[in-house]
Amino acid sequence: MFNKKKGTEQDKVTTKKEIGITAAVFTLAIMIACMLFTVAVLEKEPHIPLMIGTAVAIIVTMLHGYTFEEVEEMMYKGIRHALPAIVIIILVGLIIGSWIGSGVVATMIYYGLQLIDPRYFLTVVVILCGIVALAIGSSWSTMATVGVASMGIGISMGISPGMVAGAVICGSYFGDKMSPLSDTTNLASGLSDVDLFDHIKHMLYTTIPALIITLIAFFFIGQQFGAKHFDTKNIDKILHTMQDQFVITPWLLLIPLIVIGLVVVKVPAIPAIVVGIILGFFAQIFIQGGSLTEALTALQTGYTIDSGNKLVDELFNRGGLESMFYTISLTLVAMTFGGVLEYSGMLAALISVILKFAKSTGSLIASVIVSCIGTNFTCSEQYISIIVPSRMYASTFKEKGLHPKNLSRALEDGGTLTSVFAPWNTCGVFIASTLGVSVMEYAPYAILNYTVPIISIIFGYIGFKIIKLDDDNDGKSLNNTKGTELV
Repeated sequence: MFNKKKGTEQDKVTTKKEIGITAAVFTLAIMIACMLFTVAVLEKEPHIPLMIGTAVAIIVTMLHGYTFEEVEEMMYKGIRHALPAIVIIILVGLIIGSWIGSGVVATMIYYGLQLIDPRYFLTVVVILCGIVALAIGSSWSTMATVGVASMGIGISMGISPGMVAGAVICGSYFGDKMSPLSDTTNLASGLSDVDLFDHIKHMLYTTIPALIITLIAFFFIGQQFGAKHFDTKNIDKILHTMQDQFVITPWLLLIPLIVIGLVVVKVPAIPAIVVGIILGFFAQIFIQGGSLTEALTALQTGYTIDSGNKLVDELFNRGGLESMFYTISLTLVAMTFGGVLEYSGMLAALISVILKFAKSTGSLIASVIVSCIGTNFTCSEQYISIIVPSRMYASTFKEKGLHPKNLSRALEDGGTLTSVFAPWNTCGVFIASTLGVSVMEYAPYAILNYTVPIISIIFGYIGFKIIKLDDDNDGKSLNNTKGTELV
């Protein structure tokens, strides 16, 4: 009896077939077609197309011999990848409601409107968000705090929301990418077996030129918002309305400073954010004079205000746990699809085809970046866009005599930064929910995020700062690899 059962299980295993490129492309094509039609043509939400893609992926996987129980486990594994992100998303909803209700955001906007010249506002936002994200190691936390305040200031100045969001994203992702406290930075270096600070130093070569380009671009873009086009009467109305609705005091700025200080001294992001939520909660009660019920409501459903000024109402009617339910649901659906793609082997089948064309140094690095971008759009999670390509390309880099720091840099250049361009990626969804700007609006102004991958690919083809294994970290680089075959 026992041997018979064992034999049956063995038969199940042997009936499984490797999922080839045709089936993988078919699955991906169905999802993309549904997504484009639903989002671009019907202008509806991306949840259903992702569910259709998941259903197709399940059917294809089961036709290759997998049981539904195995496919179900693949979906759960995908969701597990997103659990840390979901926790952060929940806390971000709480901190936005807390900081708006406490007057923290209003205070930031109030002083920002008085101190910042609109011509240089976008440039200042890039620098400020970059410094904060570098200090705390989190682009999401930066966007949810400094970013939200920057959106309010910029919109009040008459600057396009897409431009402001683009500046916030550029600064936040620059700081996150270059911070030793960043989870993606540690992930990319760890998976590639590269020293963390060697990894960060190597990224300077592609990231700093992109940052300079970004700052120059925003400097010139900002010149159109000079004093001639600056409506001071409108700003004065906003300032007076905020003073009527909130207690404005510099003491409230201590709350974000405390949160930043906690992370600087290496308190993990989650407990640091929780401290910010608690401080904001009590500030709403004891500084703003709100009731316990109002403070709890701000955490649950968001802060509400009816000031009579439409712009002020739009700025402050937001936040709360429930405002993040859309983001959470989309994250769960996206990661279900991504889990089946990754653990069924479909993603590996797609990348294996790309590897066949990676003959030179430039084409290999370009393949990594394209794979990261593709994973961001298909699996909807920047962590997967780093994890999966790192597994697929690690041995190839070693075989070709290339130092793994080239791989770790390409993973971040292609994975971390481009996650903001997929509307259904957890990053794209988070930004749209937090900053209130769609991907289509901010994408043209997320200059750093698409400039870095381009520079990285160019450097790969011309051989600039491409380190070989036999260079032994002596600073030499492969500067003559343009068009050189790696076989």
